[in-house]
Amino acid sequence: MPVETIKWDKERIKLIDQTLLPNKFKHIYCDTIESIGEAIKNLRVRGAPAIGIAGALGVVLGMQDSKAKDYARFKKQLEHVISYLSSSRPTAVNLFWALDRMRVCCEKHRNLSIKTIKSELLNEAQKIIDEDKNICRDIGKNGAKLIKDGDVILTHCNAGGLATADYGTALGVIFYANEQGKKIRVYADETRPLLQGARLTTWELMHAGIDVTLICDNMAGSLMKQGKISCVIVGADRIASNGDTANKIGTYSLAVLAKAHNIPFYVAAPISTFDMKIKSGKQIPIEQRAHEEVTNLYGKRIAPKNVNVYNPAFDVTPARLISAIITECGIIEEPNEKKISNF
Repeated sequence: MPVETIKWDKERIKLIDQTLLPNKFKHIYCDTIESIGEAIKNLRVRGAPAIGIAGALGVVLGMQDSKAKDYARFKKQLEHVISYLSSSRPTAVNLFWALDRMRVCCEKHRNLSIKTIKSELLNEAQKIIDEDKNICRDIGKNGAKLIKDGDVILTHCNAGGLATADYGTALGVIFYANEQGKKIRVYADETRPLLQGARLTTWELMHAGIDVTLICDNMAGSLMKQGKISCVIVGADRIASNGDTANKIGTYSLAVLAKAHNIPFYVAAPISTFDMKIKSGKQIPIEQRAHEEVTNLYGKRIAPKNVNVYNPAFDVTPARLISAIITECGIIEEPNEKKISNF
């Protein structure tokens, strides 16, 4: 990505409105806690790492005008802000990880002035952003070891610069392999119902000069059967301690297809996406989104009125279907609870 997805800019949060891409590239500014909450809920900013960054910056935004005179009152207000932001999206664990870091930062500096605590909160949020940029490049470097010259890669949803600070996880692997001079091609699922693959992934890959072909979600199996896919690489929103992985709805289907065709299935994600508090994917909360995302397309109804709708934003891929999880610290092949705990 030539530009940052999200940043702090003069006491406001500046971010790319991803709901307008690819037809319009526009930055928007969030200057209230409600506006960043709306941006997260309505996917103006999306992708687990980017949501985490939005949460951290949201804490800064929500606390910058605090009139608290003592730490106890300030901390109470901070907990209210964290609670509000926590309710925005339930599945991506990076949000809760980042909010907890902001809480710990506040507690660590409890003996300092309120003005200084506010400054330290901003510093912590910026650290999360800077770390994410480095982490994604390390993920890309590690994952590129699995990519051979001439490989054809299938990806789902968007796990690129738009989903992180500026580089990406799954797409970071592709970007790094491309920078190494490997001649690779990519098939990108459209990713219904909100078309993140069609709108965002193809846009990013084309800007990077990478050969990309857009397909409908239900075309992946046909490509695999024809031997046209070398591997599948996706991102993740939460990984359980046993390696079960939540990602955009439709990921599980790809994993099953990949297994049936003996195609490697890779997950690329930072360590912060692991939730070691839960034992399996059965405990991962799955966000249910509005019916209109399925029944309507760009304001036009495409289904009968009052039809029943099932619209989970994510599904869970069992660890047994995952060939490897690519992190900034290395690669976990055939992940399971023991390998992850010892990693």
